[in-house]
Amino acid sequence: MRYTALAVDYDGTIAHDGVVPPHVIDGLERLKATGRRLLLVTGRELPELKTVFPEVGLFDRVVAENGALLYRPASAEEEELGDPPPRGFIEMLRARGVPLSVGRSIVATVTPHEAVVLDVIRELGLERQVIFNKGAVMVLPAGVNKASGLATALAELSLSARNVVACGDGENDHALLDSSEYSVAVANAIQSLKERADRVTAEKRGDGVLEVIADLIENDLARAQPARPRRVVVVGRDAAGDNVSVPAAGVSMLVTGGPRSGKSTFVIRQLERLAACGYQYCVIDTRGEYLQFNPAVVFGTAEHAPDATEVLTALQKPGVHAVVCLVAIERARRTAFVADLMRRLVALREETGRPHWIVLDEAQEVPEGRSVRSQLADEPAENLIHVTSDPGRLAIDMLAEADVVVGRGPAAHEMLATVAARMELTPPAEPEHAPREGEALVWFRRARGAPLLVQLPRRDAMKTRENEQVGRLLRRA
Repeated sequence: MRYTALAVDYDGTIAHDGVVPPHVIDGLERLKATGRRLLLVTGRELPELKTVFPEVGLFDRVVAENGALLYRPASAEEEELGDPPPRGFIEMLRARGVPLSVGRSIVATVTPHEAVVLDVIRELGLERQVIFNKGAVMVLPAGVNKASGLATALAELSLSARNVVACGDGENDHALLDSSEYSVAVANAIQSLKERADRVTAEKRGDGVLEVIADLIENDLARAQPARPRRVVVVGRDAAGDNVSVPAAGVSMLVTGGPRSGKSTFVIRQLERLAACGYQYCVIDTRGEYLQFNPAVVFGTAEHAPDATEVLTALQKPGVHAVVCLVAIERARRTAFVADLMRRLVALREETGRPHWIVLDEAQEVPEGRSVRSQLADEPAENLIHVTSDPGRLAIDMLAEADVVVGRGPAAHEMLATVAARMELTPPAEPEHAPREGEALVWFRRARGAPLLVQLPRRDAMKTRENEQVGRLLRRA
């Protein structure tokens, strides 16, 4: 199961004229019965929401006041996620005749009073933001929005935003949909939301949400791919200077090359970029190549074998990445350990959708374990990276899983040709020269085209672009 949670807006999304129809509630109940979590993310104040929506207990968490208040229906606990509005701010607005609704953090009015609101914020020197939604004007603490509230709720539930489907209809749902893995604008949504969403439903409001629920239950959205890729990992640039990218989910890779060709360096850079997008990974490290990989928690050393239970416990937290070092495990026991760990990782994936990526380093050393495909039954084997210096020794099903084959070092083309021969494919065309330092051959195998000679980005350049991306996100928030 990839999508383990559904986050929905209230007014205009599941509710029509403030009321959620019974058949929409029935659909939400059916989705929850599959083991998925439900989150309600709304601009409404909590007391009002409870009055108009007595079925609020159907949701695992409720984010109210446009991200400023978290409600736990099972325990009836409430947690403020933003500061209360200054009393002087409220008094000045009322003195100027602005109609107000005041929550724990939110201050709401309607257009055309936003001009007065902005004037008062400037006069008082407040750090408050104004968010619009179909005639509503909401004033919130800086940095508080539906995405920030959802992030808090997901952390409590040990869920990742990379496993969330979000549905909305209005201006204030942009942050919610942008933060999710799969975004849905219902048919009655504003045009700008539709243009950025992964999917626009055929029906309006709750009936549109039911379309998504039906696809989640039937095939986990496997037959409802996003309109356009939102998250990709840039591998490098081709000869024309164009970006060469792979999807951040839904594909698998084989990374090959001779000893000291830079295979591990390439994989580490990929994992850094995936982690920056919010994807969790687990590396099964046969030779200790990743012991100094700081972003991850390392289990096992050259002298001490890892404990699989400790690995699985750590991965229950979405923000934890793991490296499992097998160096201290005797070779006679290694295959059995990997097979057991892989089974448990697959079970965790089925429950939580994570770890999003699994890396098996020097995969030829555990050929009897074959691949994760044997553990997945009818499920597609996705988001795997097999790393090998000898593709000729890999099990055929490992090779068959690779959508993208990456070759490093002087023997890169020879390695790709070996993969093609093992799979009875036409050998890939040979490049003008073998990959040099900082280059790789990238073969999109299913496209049957020639491998691309790709210039890999320097790590400092990658960090600069990541920092620029983070800066844009912060400014947008």
